Amino acid sequence: MLKRQFAIAALMSLYMASTASAETISMWVRSGIGDSFKEVVKAFNDKGGDKVEMTEVPFSELVQKYATAVAGGQAPDALSLDLIYTPAFAAAGQLEDLSDWAKALPYFNSLSPSHVKLGTYDGKIYGMPLSVETSIFAWNKDLYKKAGLDPEKAPKTWEEITANAEKIRALGGDTYGFYFSGGGCGGCMIFTFTPLVWGAGADILSADGKKATLDTPQMRKAVDIYRNLVAKDTVPAGSASDNGVNFLSFTNGKIGQQSLGAFAIGTLVTQHPEINFGVTLIPGVDGKPSSFAGGDNFVVTKGTPKLDAVKKFLEYTYSVEGQKIMAKFGSLPTRGDIANEVLDGLDPRLKVGIEAIAVAKTPYTLQFNDLINSSNGPWATFINASIYGSDVDGAFSNAQAEMQSIIDAAN
Repeated sequence: MLKRQFAIAALMSLYMASTASAETISMWVRSGIGDSFKEVVKAFNDKGGDKVEMTEVPFSELVQKYATAVAGGQAPDALSLDLIYTPAFAAAGQLEDLSDWAKALPYFNSLSPSHVKLGTYDGKIYGMPLSVETSIFAWNKDLYKKAGLDPEKAPKTWEEITANAEKIRALGGDTYGFYFSGGGCGGCMIFTFTPLVWGAGADILSADGKKATLDTPQMRKAVDIYRNLVAKDTVPAGSASDNGVNFLSFTNGKIGQQSLGAFAIGTLVTQHPEINFGVTLIPGVDGKPSSFAGGDNFVVTKGTPKLDAVKKFLEYTYSVEGQKIMAKFGSLPTRGDIANEVLDGLDPRLKVGIEAIAVAKTPYTLQFNDLINSSNGPWATFINASIYGSDVDGAFSNAQAEMQSIIDAAN
């Protein structure tokens, strides 16, 4: 009896010690992050021990709210941060240096390269891939067939895409050959349009983000391609003022071709099963493909006392189990080495989103919002003026100068 009581006491002591050592990690995520991350948090919490307390913050408020919280000493332990903002917070000294731990992970070299690049500042790693998004090209197979095109043949050049767009538009009525959210959505166009120049080896910014390199032969060719699509009436007129609200116009069944996000694959499969579609990589102006790498980085607030628990949670997210949960609910795998295993049994078109990661890019700049996302910024203004306006040379000259001015003012 005494032995049994001793054993029970020992077990209770171990349980209480384990409970006492468990940490609750506070983490902020942007609104609309979707079910994939919520489900992986739930699975982690259900295991017992350390837990993640997740708080959703409106997307438009997250960056400012986090900056304010850091300044006031009230920041969460971790944050799901749009990868484009990672360099700015790292430069401000507000994030934990994860370099040694990250590089020791056996799968570090298989993590999304663009996310790691944007998570790196001054040679140190401050952000790790959490959710991966890429841009891809989609075509409506039924409209291809009606237009006399091979529905199973993915276009590989913009000459093909343009010719296909004309044939689809010839079907008449409100059926169009191509769509893009144009002059009203700079963020949409950085996501779907810049791959045309990236694939051909050009960029809109230098590698260090300190020089605007917008005016290149590749960008001029890309602009000509889109101007031609508009001039031939293959694009609905509403494209010119679309601020992104109609970004998924492809789902209406009246658009023959569109560059989209890989997330749209899940949307089409689950919500629009009537759309018979194919997906491929976005061709560059010379036919070589590229993509925009978007999504969120996982960052840790500098000085958090719960760093070890935070690392355990991220390692779980990177595990096969965690990656499968996220993929099941619509997120692309962040680890290339297990991508095929993670996507096994899911829609095979998701693999195109994974292929895009290897050729994807993201502009590296501390002024992303002012340069790119702002509706009144130089990128959005350039798109509107160069594609829909009459003075293409002026559009290039003005945007190049304004972008450089913004960069110089910040340095």
